[in-house]
Amino acid sequence: MKTIPVNTNPAYAVTIGPGLLRDCGARLKEVLPPCRIAVVTDSTVGPLYLEAVTESLKAAGFPVSAFTFPAGEGSKNFETLSDILEFLATEHLTRSDCLVALGGGVVGDMAGFAAAVYLRGIRYVQMPTTLLSAVDSSVGGKTAIDLRAGKNLAGAFLQPAAVLCDTDCLRTLPPAVFADGAAEAIKTGVLCDESLFALFEDGTLKADPGSVVARCVACKAGVVERDEKEQGERKLLNLGHTVGHAIEKCSGYAIPHGHAVAAGLAVIARAAERLNWTAEPIAERICACLAKNALPVSAEYSPEALAEAALADKKRAGDSITIVVPKKVGLCELKTMPVTELLSVIRAGWEA
Repeated sequence: MKTIPVNTNPAYAVTIGPGLLRDCGARLKEVLPPCRIAVVTDSTVGPLYLEAVTESLKAAGFPVSAFTFPAGEGSKNFETLSDILEFLATEHLTRSDCLVALGGGVVGDMAGFAAAVYLRGIRYVQMPTTLLSAVDSSVGGKTAIDLRAGKNLAGAFLQPAAVLCDTDCLRTLPPAVFADGAAEAIKTGVLCDESLFALFEDGTLKADPGSVVARCVACKAGVVERDEKEQGERKLLNLGHTVGHAIEKCSGYAIPHGHAVAAGLAVIARAAERLNWTAEPIAERICACLAKNALPVSAEYSPEALAEAALADKKRAGDSITIVVPKKVGLCELKTMPVTELLSVIRAGWEA
């Protein structure tokens, strides 16, 4: 069992280990006052874990209700948000009560955003069940939904009261879902931890997923503590995401987030090397690592289509956009450029 503190305001802890869903009631009793809990989950995760979580919470003395929505990025919208808020109101949850997000990144975003806006803000807890949500989206307090114009364009910052990551969930993920999370962990290695990146190069990830999650969370926690509202350093966590979000949008969100980020990471790595922005050759190493972990290294959409989609992203500010450039494995930097230059950057990294 590993516990990583996140020293934001308010502070909370990320607990990582086996059996946490079965023990969630006792653990939350240590950090929450007596309250009602509404569990938000989706149609994939609910049948697997909702009963165990509900029983554990009830055994600890929490009255529990649950809301389930259809799984997938297609549910990450205002309609689902409205349904969750109406459910909370119908269940008469008050400001002293709590939401639990049981699921992957979409569930975490939806429940977190609902918690941020219901009664102008109530507590929520993250219980990630995928590798992607465990290493990335469950930590840091970003919540959001998608708009027709692009991904995550409406949202709020709200730090969770606690994060419980049950590593037993990670051992049973389908290969494609596991690979989706590996993309964010590989991104973290490129960003700040070359030894973490090396675990994906030699294929030892599945032997100890809890250790990988802990290292990713520790890296992200440090960044979030220094820049909670993404005014500077936290933008580095968007490595691969400018093109990645564009790929998701172009696919109508048929391509999952991690796979899109992997392709976006490959594009920016090739572009950075070809434009002489890197401190050493990195593109081949990064692409080989992605491919070894069953992740794509290219996008089927044209540079023009990707640039158009990317310029609707929230990382744009007026006539400029900030991208994350890998200098070498373990070190990246922010580069702000006119929006007119983004197409040439994507073209430089588009083809393998």
